[in-house]
Amino acid sequence: MTLPLLHGKWGIQKTMSEKKFTIKLDALTDNLPKVLEFVDGILEEAGCSMKAQMQIDISVEEIFVNIANYAYNPETGEAEVSVELGEDDAEVTVVLKDSGMPYNPLEKEDPDITLSAEERGIGGLGIFMTKKAMDDVIYEHKDGFNILKLKKKLK
Repeated sequence: MTLPLLHGKWGIQKTMSEKKFTIKLDALTDNLPKVLEFVDGILEEAGCSMKAQMQIDISVEEIFVNIANYAYNPETGEAEVSVELGEDDAEVTVVLKDSGMPYNPLEKEDPDITLSAEERGIGGLGIFMTKKAMDDVIYEHKDGFNILKLKKKLK
């Protein structure tokens, strides 16, 4: 698969293989549009359904913003976003990687969504939505990196 829209577009580091596409950029909320444009370009060319693309976008946004806001606080670090298509292009894995503070968001208890926002308190809703929207969410801390894998069928 050739994705011409990715070649030299943003002046950020990116690597490509036949099924895996990666960008590295500063973990800043200002870079979120670049991340979503990168991910969406691959999903669109892979024939991803609009519903799956929206679910992936929401999940990527939640995780990337959390990396930008908390992983390196108060400093800024780098984030890596990879999109890997499955063998038959029926599934995608989006991997978000950072070298910030070790943190497994999957260990956070799911919020009680039956409570009002005031009663529920702040935090946890983004990762909860991500777990519900994706087919699988996997975290590991390896070689000094937080690695969160989001898996989703494209149709």
